[in-house]
Amino acid sequence: MSQPKNQLVVFDFDWSLADQDTDRWIFEVLAPDLRRKMKSLKDQVQWTDLVAQSLREAHSRSITKEQIIHALEVMPFHPAMIRAVTELKARGETTFLCLSNSNTTFISTILKHKALDDLFDQIVTNPAHWEPSGLLNLRRRVDPEGPQHTCDVGCSPNMCKGEELETFLASKGIEYDHIVYVGDGTNDFCPILRLRSQDTVFCRTSRGLQKRIQKEGEERGLKCNVHYWGGAWELEEKFARL
Repeated sequence: MSQPKNQLVVFDFDWSLADQDTDRWIFEVLAPDLRRKMKSLKDQVQWTDLVAQSLREAHSRSITKEQIIHALEVMPFHPAMIRAVTELKARGETTFLCLSNSNTTFISTILKHKALDDLFDQIVTNPAHWEPSGLLNLRRRVDPEGPQHTCDVGCSPNMCKGEELETFLASKGIEYDHIVYVGDGTNDFCPILRLRSQDTVFCRTSRGLQKRIQKEGEERGLKCNVHYWGGAWELEEKFARL
């Protein structure tokens, strides 16, 4: 692939940049019964609301801010991924954007621990902040009491990644020569439908995005190039050729 003059790399976070799911991981580490409860309720309660509810319950059990931070810092994050993104950023001409259904606190904590806090030009995700009591207060990015997004592809009510990508591109006013999207989940299908024929999706194998591409891609008019990867070392190889 020839070197583009101006490139955008868009990352999902859970199971894409990181090698785990932040929302589930902290409860698996700190309160497995809450993780089990979340699994049983995931079809009844909107996911971001369910995580917020579980954080409140964890706080009521005296699970501390420090424990949550430590769990995030030890969450699996492949060294090859760190090499891949730092080396690509160091070459210049690439802007990084994060579109994630995690939250600001989880992501910023992990990025700081991995010395990647300056990687992204912007992080678009659900807002979360620490209360003085040590409670992590999490809210949906799209307020349920306000205007809702208009996605018809199947994005969760808290956020439409396709609309967020369009908003970012409009705010930059730049025609990127090449857009790369790295994702794994079903909610990454909407934004990749916005990509052009010269753009690329690096799809993690054996997860929801691969299934949607194979089932709905042609029908929905998916235009971008599709490349699959399983481990971060494989994505590192692909990034070296960007």
